[in-house]
Amino acid sequence: MTSKPDEQATGAPTPALTRAVKQLLKPLVGILLDNGLTYGWLTKILKVIYVDVAESEFSLPDKAQTDSRISLLTGVHRKDVRRLRSEDKDAFEPPSSIFLGAQLVAIWTTEAHFLDKLGKPAPLARLGGTSRQGGSVSFEELVTLVSKDIRPRAILDEWLRLGAVSINEHDEVCLKVDAFIPARGYDEKVYYLGKNIHDHMAAARCNVQSETPPFLERSVYYDQLSEESVKKLATLSEAKAMVMLKDLNAAARKMQNEDKRNKSADQRMNFGVYFYKDKDS
Repeated sequence: MTSKPDEQATGAPTPALTRAVKQLLKPLVGILLDNGLTYGWLTKILKVIYVDVAESEFSLPDKAQTDSRISLLTGVHRKDVRRLRSEDKDAFEPPSSIFLGAQLVAIWTTEAHFLDKLGKPAPLARLGGTSRQGGSVSFEELVTLVSKDIRPRAILDEWLRLGAVSINEHDEVCLKVDAFIPARGYDEKVYYLGKNIHDHMAAARCNVQSETPPFLERSVYYDQLSEESVKKLATLSEAKAMVMLKDLNAAARKMQNEDKRNKSADQRMNFGVYFYKDKDS
């Protein structure tokens, strides 16, 4: 990270930063209140995060990070710093359905073997060799491409619970969305909340600090729109975004397969688009 402006470094944030922080925290506080989590709970979490970030990102060159320095940077009491640094860090582990689900959907939406004539995810027979088209394309085959340790039936039952697939009149499995977005499944939704908003804010942080080249972070904003106009724009934005995301998904999967032979392939990426509406304010 680049050095912070003087007014921020001395603990006196600019009015613009204060307004921005208040604005970005409002939805978070709303989520916490929806779940009965109070201010006291959030302060405990913030204390942990302040210490973690100070320890990992704000050390001095060629010097070990000390409890005293972290306490000075964060305002957290040194005794609490010492305790928190000695505790095991909570790993940000996704629900078990997430990683496998994303892999399966990536294959289902990009591999020609699993697409229909229009290039859309084809309905899949539940078991191999039972497709009404007479082929062997099946949900069972899809799952075994990714993992032979998990029964396809277990995945299917979980996806039906999450609302990610449905069964049609031909007893075929149909993908309900072109990305792994559970219609149900609280833990899965909360996982994506943390993952996607984290990466969006991390990109914004780098851009605010004027790091170059800047990350892509753009939006289209208009107010004084009717509800009908907003509905049309929401439909248009979803259609345009899905085309772009499908293209990127196909390109990324191809590159990932090619990079399996590259020992330096240790990078990750996350690209998102969003649409939001509210009353003018």
